[in-house]
Amino acid sequence: MSFPPIQAVIFDFDGTILDTETHEFRRWQALYRQHDRELPLSEWQRGIGTWDAFDPWAGLPETVQRDREVTQAILRDAIHADIQAADLRPGVRDVLNAVRPAGLRLALATSSDRAWVTRWLSEHALLDAFETLATRDDVARVKPDPELYLLAARQLGLHPSACVAVEDSLNGATAAVAAGMRVVVVPNEVTATQPFPPTWARLDGFTGGLDALLAAAQTTTQ
Repeated sequence: MSFPPIQAVIFDFDGTILDTETHEFRRWQALYRQHDRELPLSEWQRGIGTWDAFDPWAGLPETVQRDREVTQAILRDAIHADIQAADLRPGVRDVLNAVRPAGLRLALATSSDRAWVTRWLSEHALLDAFETLATRDDVARVKPDPELYLLAARQLGLHPSACVAVEDSLNGATAAVAAGMRVVVVPNEVTATQPFPPTWARLDGFTGGLDALLAAAQTTTQ
């Protein structure tokens, strides 16, 4: 498939801009180990970038299940504290700040809900960086379904083929490709071992800036 010139960059959020995913996995992993269980990364990866694809509670003892409400509250507070203390992924702010001066549009497409995303974007003074947000609240099906990316393109008034998606996960990148977009995969610690097809462009991080991202996008094939 040949693509027209890139007119927009559409970012995923969790794990791509802010690595919430690694913090969450580490806390769940620690909870499992407290109860002499192991949480396989391969199992956890099934739920990354989507919703309800993996239930981590199912692998915990019944004693934990009975006290689930209290355990969940403690776990949630710990995860949020970790995320609160974390910075954006290295180099990603520079990339985001360079998109509009380069004459490109900027949007966000995420399987998370709008309240979650706006909370952390606001925390890092990034909410106004995006022209539009497509969130879980806006669609019937989240990634790996292409609906979120199709919505983001429609909100921008662009054909999907004129957009490049920036993703960290297999579910997310699959959604972008299904929408007919170029995709650049920039995995994090917990998604790096996912089986991304070699035809999808991949970068180790954002330190090369927007130029490196766009150069990688030009190599994408489907």
